Amino acid sequence: MILHNNNSNLSQDVLWLNVSPSLKRFDQPLLLYLAGQVKIARWEYSQTQDEASSVMNAVTLLYDYLQERDRPVHLIGHGMGGIIGLIYARLHPERVRSLTLLAVAAQPAVTWQAHYYVQRQLLPCSRLRLLVQMVRSLFGERVPYPIKDLVTALDRDLGNSPSMHSLFKLVNLPTGGVSMPLMVCGCKTDPVVDPVSLALWIPLLKQEDYLWEYPEGRHFFHFFHPQQVGEQILDFWQSTSLLQINRYNAGFL
Repeated sequence: MILHNNNSNLSQDVLWLNVSPSLKRFDQPLLLYLAGQVKIARWEYSQTQDEASSVMNAVTLLYDYLQERDRPVHLIGHGMGGIIGLIYARLHPERVRSLTLLAVAAQPAVTWQAHYYVQRQLLPCSRLRLLVQMVRSLFGERVPYPIKDLVTALDRDLGNSPSMHSLFKLVNLPTGGVSMPLMVCGCKTDPVVDPVSLALWIPLLKQEDYLWEYPEGRHFFHFFHPQQVGEQILDFWQSTSLLQINRYNAGFL
């Protein structure tokens, strides 16, 4: 899917990564805001419950999708989508112009699913009750949809996104930065990528990298505050000359 502004001459420079189909509704407000300024495509990946969960399968398919491009792309993603982008950027730095991560910890394996499986091991409650608790934790008092619908979305995400975790095993991923410009966005009230987890990025950042926190909104802060988040992302892209190049291609410069 490609979202764009009214000028069809803008080049496709930005790719939003989504590997959680049941949660993609929470990306839409920010995508629409960004589409008013740049042409942005959305790459989606979903696995069936019959497939083995594999992060690298998603990375390989992303490589196949991008290998025909004649120039590097700006990658952006929230949660697991951002983690896929991070792994891809480390493996193929020559193909990535910049990387923007939303709700991705310095230890990338820290996800909402990891929190879920830890609590499944610790708390004597049913899967349904725990998912209800996860909804309240991820959204707080501002539940944007009926709790039943959100529980269903989280339940599907456990089966359809390429998580590296399971009830029997929690794993870590390599930490570190990337060679291209990096922006890390987080939220002070996120119970998953909390301020401590976010601060662990600081020693990993280069001079041109950017760490930004919004004061509220929890794990899906970009859903509740698309303009505030979008403005920061656009400023970051402008610092990497994305907007200047787009305006040149559109005949504005």
